[in-house]
Amino acid sequence: MVKLNQYQDTRSIFFIADFSKSKGNYIVDADGNVLLDVFAQIASIPIGYNNPAFSALAQQPAFQIALANRAALGVSPNKDWLESIERAFMAVAPKGMTNVFTVMCGSCANENAFKTAFMYKAAKRRGDRDFSVEELESCMKNASPGSPDDLSILSFTQAFHGRLFGSLTTTASKAIHKVDIPAFDWPKAVFPQLKYPLEDHREENAKIEHKALEQVEALIVHAKKPVAAVIVEPIQSEGGDNHASPDFFRKLQSICQRNDVLFIVDEVQTGVGATGTFWAHEAWSLPSPPDIVTFSKKFQAAGFYLSPRLRPAQPYRLYNTWMGDPVRAMQAAVIVQEIKNKGLLENVREVGHYLQQSLIKLQTSLPVKNVRGQGAFIAFDLPDSVQRDAFLVSMRQRGVNIGGCGENTVRLRPMLVFQKHHADILLDTMKQTFN
Repeated sequence: MVKLNQYQDTRSIFFIADFSKSKGNYIVDADGNVLLDVFAQIASIPIGYNNPAFSALAQQPAFQIALANRAALGVSPNKDWLESIERAFMAVAPKGMTNVFTVMCGSCANENAFKTAFMYKAAKRRGDRDFSVEELESCMKNASPGSPDDLSILSFTQAFHGRLFGSLTTTASKAIHKVDIPAFDWPKAVFPQLKYPLEDHREENAKIEHKALEQVEALIVHAKKPVAAVIVEPIQSEGGDNHASPDFFRKLQSICQRNDVLFIVDEVQTGVGATGTFWAHEAWSLPSPPDIVTFSKKFQAAGFYLSPRLRPAQPYRLYNTWMGDPVRAMQAAVIVQEIKNKGLLENVREVGHYLQQSLIKLQTSLPVKNVRGQGAFIAFDLPDSVQRDAFLVSMRQRGVNIGGCGENTVRLRPMLVFQKHHADILLDTMKQTFN
């Protein structure tokens, strides 16, 4: 660690891992210590360490060719790229979404989703005509009308959408992420701060959500910079695992539709099975698909789904050198097959219910409160950040790798292959740590 620090900042590192010895739900550190992993590389490992399906994939000639010859996918994709798109991304596309754009990471996905929204809004403004000479010349000077200075993206307090420029403007989970970085003048609505357990506070929470929705519509209607899109997470993951009801999200979509604002769902952390459905927003029963759904993490690949009407009229507008990674797309296809073949969504629902109910029972004997979750995407609060941070360290010392979020929240991000006996190990270690 000391030597690595000569070249890279190591202050965020929990420990040095030995991935060659890690397996399934267990990660091994460089000293040989074995830890049950419910943090899973910040919620990004779907089917366990060194899964045999990945090992088999690595032996396939097509995978080796993609590894040895990385394609610039916008210029000359390999002949099997269509198969990868169909087997990975379109096989599990959110209902009603028929286009996908692949990129390198979650932040990239959200940045390009914002670009898509701005291009769509600008095209509608000009009546879908071609660009004017003034627009083409002014954009080269970062000036309007070619570079509009009167469009925005609306996001929520406590949100996390990435660390690039547009995505960082819409992020509001921790000040350390944002300080010193210039930000766009975009509106931010208050995300409803619900009371838990949700089923015991339905009436009060409904009022909280109603007030939040009123604010969203007021911000859109009175925006000094017209809102091109609203972006929201199904569960605010970095901001403290903050939930809202399906009704809230349905009404949020309705507000977007009647104000001609695109509805972007950020499924970077919630997507690919963690909540018991492939996409967390499936639980909302939306009357129509979102306009854009972004993804990354557990899919190993990144990008966003979009409606065909949002595809730019000109080429090169959604574009970069790599435009994704064929190697990661092949991995994504394997993940999809493993989820289907092994019944992992059902497993997540069963084990998640068992773990959440067990944690609820512990609230009477441990300083655990506000247990909440969807599937195995579960969190709880501790009295304050000091106790939370000490708990995380103690759990790792006792053999469970675990993470936090928000001010005083512990988040559980087990893999899709997490079983009841793993949940028991987690629960027993928690009891030992608190006692």
